[in-house]
Amino acid sequence: MVKSVGRPGKPLLVLLCVIAALVLVSVVVVLTRGTPKALDASTPAGVVQGYVTAVIGGDEAAAARFLKPGEDTRCKGFESVAPERNIRVALISTTQRETTADVSVSISYTNVGGPFGSPEYASEESFGLSLVGGKWLISNAPWPLLTCHDTEIGP
Repeated sequence: MVKSVGRPGKPLLVLLCVIAALVLVSVVVVLTRGTPKALDASTPAGVVQGYVTAVIGGDEAAAARFLKPGEDTRCKGFESVAPERNIRVALISTTQRETTADVSVSISYTNVGGPFGSPEYASEESFGLSLVGGKWLISNAPWPLLTCHDTEIGP
């Protein structure tokens, strides 16, 4: 007896529909996840989030508003460190005291080029903050995100 070869059955069609639905849901999730939730700007973590957003966006003037004036001596003789293009910053912890705070972050870098794909590496860094006039300001930023607005540039 010879079996006739016909159209694919219903199970194959259902499987293809399920796969298409999963792909569609994945695309919607990726496109609608948006930006990270904004933290309270009056907290040390919120100040660091605002500063990092400004630095990565290339807005040194906005970043300078989060800095304690004249505090970070590493800027003497240096320009700002340009952040890498493929950088992510994640909050690790916040230690808040009466007039100072430390905010630890993980800074991840992705290298899109290279012959072996996209390696990623991360470092843990810390921001130092001081309470000045009832407002938290950054007194020490880690070098990967250091911005030196309106400083003299050395020889």
